Amino acid sequence: MTLTFPDVIDRACCDEFDRADPLADLRRRFDVDDGIIYLDGNSLGRLPTDTPARVARLIGTEWGKGLVRSWTDAEWMHSPRRLGAKIARLVGAGDDEVLVTDSTSIDLFKLGVGALQARPRRPVILTEHTNFPSDLYIADSIARLFDGRVRVRRVARHELRAALDDQVAVLLLTHVDFRTGERHDMRALSDAARSAGALSLWDLSHSAGAIPVDLTAAGADLATGCGYKYLNGGPGAPAYLFVTRRLQAELTNPIAGWLGHASPFTFEPEYRAAPGIRSWMTGSPPVIAIAALEVAIDILLEADARALGEKAGALTELFIRLADAKLQRFGFELVTPREPARRGAQVSLRHADGYGVVRALIDDGVIGDFRDPDVCRFGFPPLYTRYVDVWDAAERMVTVMESGAHQRAAYAQRAEIT
Repeated sequence: MTLTFPDVIDRACCDEFDRADPLADLRRRFDVDDGIIYLDGNSLGRLPTDTPARVARLIGTEWGKGLVRSWTDAEWMHSPRRLGAKIARLVGAGDDEVLVTDSTSIDLFKLGVGALQARPRRPVILTEHTNFPSDLYIADSIARLFDGRVRVRRVARHELRAALDDQVAVLLLTHVDFRTGERHDMRALSDAARSAGALSLWDLSHSAGAIPVDLTAAGADLATGCGYKYLNGGPGAPAYLFVTRRLQAELTNPIAGWLGHASPFTFEPEYRAAPGIRSWMTGSPPVIAIAALEVAIDILLEADARALGEKAGALTELFIRLADAKLQRFGFELVTPREPARRGAQVSLRHADGYGVVRALIDDGVIGDFRDPDVCRFGFPPLYTRYVDVWDAAERMVTVMESGAHQRAAYAQRAEIT
């Protein structure tokens, strides 16, 4: 459903959008408190209502009664590949190209080392200055392993293509910038990397589940993403990794573990990699966490991917329009690109008192978050965010600014997490 915004937007208009929303029924599948406007699903997604019962059944029946038999009877052992095949449908991959395992950081490490080992004459990991800090830390950690033979080259976003020379082994980027919400052109940059002889490695943590992702159509080589943001798998949910089928015989998992072995239960002293994507397993799967994530993925698969992307674009467009009309007079500056194709499902506003603004909004029932040095960040997961939520959030922001609540002395001391 492509929305046409009228010249004058009011709450009744937003209510009409919600009534026509093809995804509206999916909101009921989440534990939602209508007294809270939740705009931080790009940090931690909401709880699906079916998750507690699924986890309780796994603990009480599969573990409590089935005990060790459930590795086979309840198919615990196959859960990383089963759920990986489902996530593959969300990110435009084959069901034998995605595996649920580890965390995003560990998966980035595995894939990054694997890429460098596959391109031994190329000593450079190319990334951008503003990449997610954890991704930069991982890149630096990988480089240190190679005793000075590998270095990380950080450049500005607009310099990436020019920096793809014959020294680059892997281009490491986050699809949607965590701070600004700006989206990379995955296809153009993956093509550029391939033309230069490099591999592309994408972090999908701030895009998959919120905007359309098609790794195959984009020609991406490698990817990973977390399960707890737009995928709604719960705090610390496991990550997933993607290795394109055409590279699976070429790349090697640098952290060989027993579940990546071709025959793990023969307990052979020498490692033989399993064929295909299973070789990227290392240790035992986090079965309880996988079960929680699978509930959320099943809900996402009920949604039409195009409808998700269109609604994410409409929600962010609505907030940008309201910010222009209502918030500019308070000194807010838009950081996120105005063009829908260049942004994810978030909008970031810069303000000199940004930390106090976000804290005051949280105290007033609008949960967003703050990123240094002055960015107020708001996420709009299309599965459960309503258009009236966007309207009400903008109205409460006006109230906060007019009251001066963001200047409370209590906000002078920053909390550890915002």
